[in-house]
Amino acid sequence: MDAYTEPFLLRRAVRHINELHPDAVFLTGDYVSWLGAMRRLSVRAAWQCAALLDGLECRQRYAVLGNHDIMVNGARVTEALEAHGITVLNNANLPIERGGRRFWLAGVRDPSSGVSQAEVAISETIRNQPKEPVILLCHAPDYADQLLVGPVGGAVSLMICGHTHGGQVRLPFVGPVILPSMGKKYVQGWFRLGQMQLYVNRGLGTVGVPFRLNCPPEISLFTLRMA
Repeated sequence: MDAYTEPFLLRRAVRHINELHPDAVFLTGDYVSWLGAMRRLSVRAAWQCAALLDGLECRQRYAVLGNHDIMVNGARVTEALEAHGITVLNNANLPIERGGRRFWLAGVRDPSSGVSQAEVAISETIRNQPKEPVILLCHAPDYADQLLVGPVGGAVSLMICGHTHGGQVRLPFVGPVILPSMGKKYVQGWFRLGQMQLYVNRGLGTVGVPFRLNCPPEISLFTLRMA
């Protein structure tokens, strides 16, 4: 927020999301940019970003942190979000119920910069429950490969990520110029990994350079149906 992303863009995104009337909003990290010696400005931007996100009319709002948030100050970014009614899932889970049905929403700490504890976020009590799927929020998409070979991989129905910006600058016939660590394999869009589906959102802002090329920002709308 602020370093490469103007507040007007986030205001516009919030208005568009409100027009969609979602039942829940999932946020996958990087609410601030790491500015090195100017860390205090980054922390201040976290509160500004959280205040703008509080304009979301949907009251079920859930988030995980990204690598930039953790580099700035994960505790302060979490404080800002939760002070504005956004629940941060840091290696944790909670049930979401509607019409007598339930799924579990879990979130892990960003694996590219912190300690992700998928076994804690997706505890044994919620794994592979009949008709109670698990949706996982995770900032870095390439973590999917580690997840699938671990004890909880088979319990996740859908994993939703960000981190890559979709490549942000995509040259014709070349593709993305620079991709971040743990965001080099699954860059944007849908992937089916065995029984688990993975979706990587391109995000809204920019980092490194203040523009996108052949890679527009994205708001994703999902309709969940019981299999």
